[in-house]
Amino acid sequence: MYFLVISGFILLLFGAEIMLRGAIGIADKLHISKLLVGTTIVAFGTSSPEFLVSLNAALSGSSALAIGNVVGSNISNILLVTGVAALLMPIIVKKGDFKQDGWMLLVGTVLFLILAFRSEIDLFAGFLLLFYFISFLSYSYLREKRRFRETEDLKKQSADVGSDNLVKLCVYLFLGFGGLIYGAQILVEGGVEIARKFSVSEAVIGLTIMALGTSLPELAATVVAAIRKQSDVALGNIVGSNIFNVVGIVGVVSIVTPLSIPARVINLDVWVLLAATLLLMPYMIGRLTRLGRSQALLMLFAYLTYIASISYGIESLMPR
Repeated sequence: MYFLVISGFILLLFGAEIMLRGAIGIADKLHISKLLVGTTIVAFGTSSPEFLVSLNAALSGSSALAIGNVVGSNISNILLVTGVAALLMPIIVKKGDFKQDGWMLLVGTVLFLILAFRSEIDLFAGFLLLFYFISFLSYSYLREKRRFRETEDLKKQSADVGSDNLVKLCVYLFLGFGGLIYGAQILVEGGVEIARKFSVSEAVIGLTIMALGTSLPELAATVVAAIRKQSDVALGNIVGSNIFNVVGIVGVVSIVTPLSIPARVINLDVWVLLAATLLLMPYMIGRLTRLGRSQALLMLFAYLTYIASISYGIESLMPR
């Protein structure tokens, strides 16, 4: 087990490094913004464990595990992943760069919260969430297309892209994703089995162990991006991953099979998710441009408080 844990972390760090190298290289070669790469390519790659875990759990009849994984992952992404990254290296946000994406994340989170209060994400809700997710992708594409047209020399420069180098960068990207996914998988397996031996509920496993485990790719990618001072990739990864999780994954999975929402998720966890999302908004749609170490410590304290509340079963004190 110790060997698996050490190997998992090594794979995560190795995967994050070469994935980031490939993603940034592709952005430079194709002259697309690193923000778009962070919110789409990197975000989708690092969110693939959440998708696989949630789909498998739902098909196995464990809706609580699937929902807990998604909600817990989004909370972990904002409070833990962003907090750790900013603690190691303050994240500098260019004013206005994340404004539209910030609104997309906030509205998507609120939409999920409203649908969750119906106690079930059914076929209708799934299609609604999936439509919103497709709208996000379409908007990102049109925004990049408009930016491309506004830059006069990009078309001339794009003719100089070397196909061999581009292929090499794509290989880096996919090898990096493989390392992230497999590294997270071997770390999660042991934790889930231990939790089940102690009779921990599936919702709590999804909100904690599974959520943290499937967020490890985001953690590795965001930390490496922050250390390399690629703030647009670092924060873009968090935003894109959270949008992908809460509307994309839930939308697709609920179309395959309806997802029941556990009472504890409605009573507590979706509110923590909303609060965490709002905590990030001043840096995205507001005027704050530096997410420093003091803010990072606040995020980490909030995450530890949330985990402690789960450990002490605070949701059992709330009305059903």
